[in-house]
Amino acid sequence: MFRSRAKDEKAQDADKAPVNFSKQPRDPQAPKGRPTPKRSQAQSQRRSVANTSMTRKEAAKRQREERRSALERQRQALASGDERYLPARDKGPVRRFARDFIDSRFNIAEFFLPMAVVILVLSMVRVPALQNIALLLWLVVIVLIVLDSFVTGFRLKKQLAERFAGENKRGAVAYALMRSLQMRRLRLPKPQVKRGERP
Repeated sequence: MFRSRAKDEKAQDADKAPVNFSKQPRDPQAPKGRPTPKRSQAQSQRRSVANTSMTRKEAAKRQREERRSALERQRQALASGDERYLPARDKGPVRRFARDFIDSRFNIAEFFLPMAVVILVLSMVRVPALQNIALLLWLVVIVLIVLDSFVTGFRLKKQLAERFAGENKRGAVAYALMRSLQMRRLRLPKPQVKRGERP
């Protein structure tokens, strides 16, 4: 009712305009009506198309191969001490120093397994005197391990505070004490220092 005559005429012209349903290819020189995508966008679109073209089975196979190669690299790093491919719990200079500190000294806890086997054999013998000795040995071994772990933890904490003043040392002492419970030849990552050598 209150519309202008010019707007009405434009609307009628638009209604009368023929709709082009022709199947002819578009002229490459003609404007396409949208901006050209950036190179990064085009590459990401190509990648997504390439990824979707893979079947589910192929994608699972590829993931398995990648995981297998990563585990192989990690296994080699645990044997050689290569920092790049170590697991997250073993990475960093703080953890490396904690490992070297434990590997450079004798720990009573690392002999726990052989001593436990000896004590177990003694306790199985049907001689009361030997069974009493085995029980006493259990107590002595446990007390010695606790004392040695306490002293080792105290010394390591002091060394870490001196050497790595501004770095995150959380969990390093517990990590080192868990390593001291393992026999030297079974430790992973493999020891990089000799006994008696200062880390």
